[in-house]
Amino acid sequence: MPSKSSSRLAALTVAAVCTAAPLALPAPAHADSVRIHDLQGTTRISPYAGQQVTGVTGIVTGVRTYGSSRGFWIQDPDPDADPATSEGIFVFTSSTPKGVAVGDAVTVSGTVTEYVPGGTASGNQSVTEITRPAFTVTSSGNPLPAPTVIDARSVPSAYTANGSLNALPLRPGTYALDHYESLEGMNVQVRDTRVVGATDPYTELWVTVKPWEHRNRRGGTVYGSYDSQNTGRVQIQSLGPAADFPDANVGDRLTGPTTGPLDFNQYGGYTLVARELGTLESRGLQRETTRRQSKHELAVATYNVENLDPGDSTFAAHADAIVNNLRSPDIVSLEEIQDNNGSTDDGTVAADQTLTRLVDAIEAAGGPRYEWRAIDPADKADGGEPGGNIRQAFLFNPERVSFVDRPGGDATTPVGVTKVRGKAALTHSPGRVDPTSAAFTDSRKPLAGEFTFRGRTVIVIANHFSSKGGDQSLTSHNQPPARSSETQRHLQAKAVHDFTAKILKTQKNANVIALGDINDFEFSETTRILEGENTLWSAIKSLPRSERYSYVYQGNSQVLDQILISPSIRSFSYDSVHINAEFHDQISDHDPQILRFRP
Repeated sequence: MPSKSSSRLAALTVAAVCTAAPLALPAPAHADSVRIHDLQGTTRISPYAGQQVTGVTGIVTGVRTYGSSRGFWIQDPDPDADPATSEGIFVFTSSTPKGVAVGDAVTVSGTVTEYVPGGTASGNQSVTEITRPAFTVTSSGNPLPAPTVIDARSVPSAYTANGSLNALPLRPGTYALDHYESLEGMNVQVRDTRVVGATDPYTELWVTVKPWEHRNRRGGTVYGSYDSQNTGRVQIQSLGPAADFPDANVGDRLTGPTTGPLDFNQYGGYTLVARELGTLESRGLQRETTRRQSKHELAVATYNVENLDPGDSTFAAHADAIVNNLRSPDIVSLEEIQDNNGSTDDGTVAADQTLTRLVDAIEAAGGPRYEWRAIDPADKADGGEPGGNIRQAFLFNPERVSFVDRPGGDATTPVGVTKVRGKAALTHSPGRVDPTSAAFTDSRKPLAGEFTFRGRTVIVIANHFSSKGGDQSLTSHNQPPARSSETQRHLQAKAVHDFTAKILKTQKNANVIALGDINDFEFSETTRILEGENTLWSAIKSLPRSERYSYVYQGNSQVLDQILISPSIRSFSYDSVHINAEFHDQISDHDPQILRFRP
């Protein structure tokens, strides 16, 4: 649930699985002729962790020959009667395993290791593995153990117990995370599942085995509360060639069986690594188009354009989205505008070429000739992709709206509030809100601008709060997971709230809009602080709960982008325009938001 810089990392699943250290374990002991279910035990930590074992037998159910986590899975075809003990385990060979194939019966010796993808500080659960193995193939062409079916009936509705899960006995009939953990390394199967997270560039997608769990009308699964987890989500990868992986959008279906070992990785949690993929059935999801604003309505939008710089090939697509899907809003707050040479780290901070190229593309697509306003950041001071110097910027249609220019705004000078002819006004326009505050260290500074529409003043504050990078995952062994990134966002929210409160103290009925990539949910503490007491209100909450989302992460459709309004803005329409987050060929990972109202 991070911004783009961290969500890019979330796709590096396979390559990152074995880059971290194992749990600290006692000195190795030795055990003869144990079974896989003995090694897995009835908790998340093997009772044999750190011990040398010999004579572990099983049938090979999958071989992984790519990435850093190379090896194979084996499963005991003769299970015990305890549903808490997995019958499968991963054998980590480091290099490409040779002389072993699916269907081989093998005998394995090695060290039982609890491996934590991402390192122990990540809070991720560990994977029970046999490392430094020696193995012997005793026969080939054996039938595989029948896959365990994961479906709506088998996965409990309760997500997990609270506390540190590692020492707790698994209760697979009670908790969803325990159910998945009890199948770690086993041959599993899902059938006729709906896609809830589109195929990403790293050949991964997400499905749900619970068709009606928080479903929205476009086929996604909505994440609407910390206490209402989507237990049916499973990540799908493939043991086959990347070229054969389907290009799926949200709402599509994988028909028939998808079968393979159940893995656990750093970013996706429990993942079915498919030996057999279902057939993609497209449901023809279409990109949305909002309505055009009326003559008397001011249309204000926010759009994270994902690290846009002059070297990108997406200008025409973004222009088409702004002109045709957003219907040429009067004001557009853009997030992640990079400097003129993108990620090249040479001290360049100006973004005039980036913004001019976008303005030209919009006009070429049949839109208005927008003007733009922005403030260049100090070099390497605003976070994001190194060298990119991302910032917010305003586009506005001068045929419909005017920008009130007041000089003096720069990277470090804070904008203030004054009174002009009895109305609240900005001391600098554009200006940056509290840019030297610790709240915005290594993060984007809010950009405030003063606009007039049909003689009415509207103050707009464009935001891009710090990302969720560093938070523990929803599958962390700590429950609820720690959300350390909230600390800075709370400070940022308070700064923007307090600035808005100054405006409203100066003019009680001022039209103020704070919008952008808030990087947090509409139900979060960040949003509560930003709203305050009758200062701002997140307008996405005017939508039905099932329609509140702007981003899809790990199969959860969720809110990161918001438009918040002051109390004087009473009559409005709001639209989350779904053009990106649900699609495999997205030009950004965020969906734009638009608000229309009469000032």
